[in-house]
Amino acid sequence: MATLARTVDPDAMPVSIDDIHAAHARIADAIVRTPTLISRTLSELTGATVYLKFENLQFTAAYKERGALNTLLLMSDEAKAKGVIAASAGNHAQGLAYHAQRLGVPATIVMPINTPTVKVTQTQGHGATVIMEGDTFDAAYAHARVLEGQRGFTFVHPFDDPRIIAGAGTVAVEMLADVPAIDTIVTPIGGGGLISGMATVARAREAADGRPIQVIGVEARLFPSMYNRLRGTALPCAGDTLAEGIAVKEPGGITARMVRALVDDIVLVSERRLEEAVSLLLQIEKTVVEGAGAAGLAALLAYPERFQGRTVGVVLCGGNIDTRLLANVLLRDLARSGRLARLRIRLQDQPGALFNVARIFDQERINIIEVYHQRVFTSLPAKGLITDIECEARDRKHLDRLIAALGEAGYEVSPVELA
Repeated sequence: MATLARTVDPDAMPVSIDDIHAAHARIADAIVRTPTLISRTLSELTGATVYLKFENLQFTAAYKERGALNTLLLMSDEAKAKGVIAASAGNHAQGLAYHAQRLGVPATIVMPINTPTVKVTQTQGHGATVIMEGDTFDAAYAHARVLEGQRGFTFVHPFDDPRIIAGAGTVAVEMLADVPAIDTIVTPIGGGGLISGMATVARAREAADGRPIQVIGVEARLFPSMYNRLRGTALPCAGDTLAEGIAVKEPGGITARMVRALVDDIVLVSERRLEEAVSLLLQIEKTVVEGAGAAGLAALLAYPERFQGRTVGVVLCGGNIDTRLLANVLLRDLARSGRLARLRIRLQDQPGALFNVARIFDQERINIIEVYHQRVFTSLPAKGLITDIECEARDRKHLDRLIAALGEAGYEVSPVELA
C-alpha cells in the first residue's frame, strides 16, 4: 500500500518520459548497457522475485555517468570550451570527469579536503583538475559556485538538474525493457535524482499498459533528508554511514517535487542492514557494491513482508567502496554469523592455564587466530587474568558448542559482541 500521497500530475513534471527516451538515445553508444539479472538465492532469502540492475559495471562503477554525459552533450560549444565544474567527493566527480575528458571538455572538481585519496586519484586520472576546499561538501559546493562565476564554468549539479534526472531515468528504461514483469522498483535516495528519473519511467509505463508499479525509495536511517521533507518530520541527518553516497542533508528542490508526485514510499535502513547487504551481494552474486549501492537490497532484508510475492527491480547504483572498508564489513558479517568470534575468558595466572584452554579449542576443532593476554588493566585480583581469544568456527552452532565445553570445564566465558 502506498503511504505517500501522490497528488501532482506527472505530466506537469520538469522531466518527461520523452526527455528520458531522448537522453537514452543520446548516451547509449557511450555508456554500458548493464544487465538486469534474476538472483534466485536472494529471491529465496527475501520471498520476492529479485532482479538486480548492475550499474556498478559502468566504467566508473556507478550510474552517475548517465546524467553527467547527457548534460555534457546538451551544452553549447561555447560552454564546452569554457569547461565544467562540480562539487563532489565521489561518483558524480568521476562520471563527469571521465566523459568530459572523452569529449575534450575541461573539467574542474572541488572536493572536501577529507576526501579519500583513492577518489581524488581516480578523478585526476580521468583528466580533471581537482581543487581541495573545505571540511564538508557544503563548503566545497560553495567554493565551486564561486569559481563558476569567476571563470565562466558551467556548474553541473549532482542531482537537482533536469538533464541529470533524465540521464538517470535511462536506468529504468533498460530495466523495464529487459524485465517487463517488474511490479516494484526499489531505488536508493540521496539527493533524489535517480529515483526521480526512475519513477518518471515507471509512471509512463503504468499509464501505457495499466499495470501499476510501486516505486519505493531507500535512505540510510542516519540521513533521512527526503523522508523528512515529504513526511514533515525532523529526524536528525548526521553520522558516519556506510552509505556515504546517499548521505545528503538537503534533497534537491526539483527532485523533492518529483518524488512527492511520483514515488509511493520511502523506507529507512540501518547500518547493520547495509553491511549485511554489501556482504550478501559479494558472497552470493560475486559483485562489489558500495553502501549506497546495497541500500535497495537492505530494504528487502529489513521489510520482507512489504515485498513478499512481488517482482522487484533493485538498482545496484555504485560499486566504489574502499577495499579496507569492504574487508571490515565482510569480517563483521562473519562475526555476526558466528564464523568469527572473540571470546573473553577468565583464567588463573599460572603455568599451563592457556594450554588447558587451547586443548578445548582443539577438541572442538575450532581454529585460534589471535590471543590477547591482559594482566594489568583489569579489575581481577593480582593472580587473575583476562584472555581474549579470536577464533574461527564453521557456524553459530559450532561456536556455541565450544562455549558450552569451556563452561563445563569451569571457565567463565563471555563473547565480545559487535554493535
